[in-house]
Amino acid sequence: MRMTAYLGAAAITLALLALQPRPAHAQERFSLFVGSDPTTVERMVQLAGLRDGETVIDLGSGDGRVVFAAAQANPSVRGIGVDIDAKLVKQANARAEELGLSDRVRFEHRNAFDADLSEVDVIFMWFFPELMRLIRVKILDQARAGTRVVAPLWGFGSWPPDATDKGSTDVSLWVIPAKVGGYWDWRLSVGGAERSYSAIFEQRFQSLEGVVRTGNRHGIFHDLKLHGENISFVLMMTLQDLGFTRHEFNGRVRGDTMQGAVKITLPPKTNEEDEELETLVLPWQARRPQASAFFAPTGVEIQ
Repeated sequence: MRMTAYLGAAAITLALLALQPRPAHAQERFSLFVGSDPTTVERMVQLAGLRDGETVIDLGSGDGRVVFAAAQANPSVRGIGVDIDAKLVKQANARAEELGLSDRVRFEHRNAFDADLSEVDVIFMWFFPELMRLIRVKILDQARAGTRVVAPLWGFGSWPPDATDKGSTDVSLWVIPAKVGGYWDWRLSVGGAERSYSAIFEQRFQSLEGVVRTGNRHGIFHDLKLHGENISFVLMMTLQDLGFTRHEFNGRVRGDTMQGAVKITLPPKTNEEDEELETLVLPWQARRPQASAFFAPTGVEIQ
């Protein structure tokens, strides 16, 4: 695993390297390899919460210790290490043979920016803060929703972690959020009428805001939560010819589809205070349209 040293000899080394001519194919930004503390490695593997049959990758794997620790923690886990230093890759593959892990673990001589992240479940890393920020774009674009990312000490800029194990060196966990931002449409049969909903979600990493229109009424989503593919939110708004209605949505995001269930609490039919409210639980499926009816003319008539 690679880490950054800003002080002392490492900083001087980096400064000298910056002054040296380098071939055009050299990696512009890199992190010096310094072996991770065994306690930190153990904490990283624990925070990842490895599950049976998963595949992990370590970007900047160095001597392979994080991949080895993951593979030894769960005998069904497979591991990949990626490093730009060919000598370290050779040494790590030899060590995998010695440990009897070569059937589940391999190390590749590759730039971290060229690693395939599309089929892994956990990504480990420890890079320069600047390199962490740069590779964030690749991770969010290429890794599957729900993939966990674990890194000690430094973070990904403005992308907040989902969990942090505090210690002498903080270790943090990020969960890749599904891509939810944009237009979504769905229909629900509520109160004897088929109703169309046109929603717009605004997304910043795992943080969401959203608005919706049904008929000529507009509403705001509350209590929005996004964790990997799992999404939930609440809508409280007045429906035409029905009244003030509460919707509680829970589902999963898969590409251009959201589906799950919605619990709908209908308004009381009378003014009796002790009247039990009627609830419905309906299947719910939303899809991305090319354009949103949210922006259609509303008119001035108050319903």
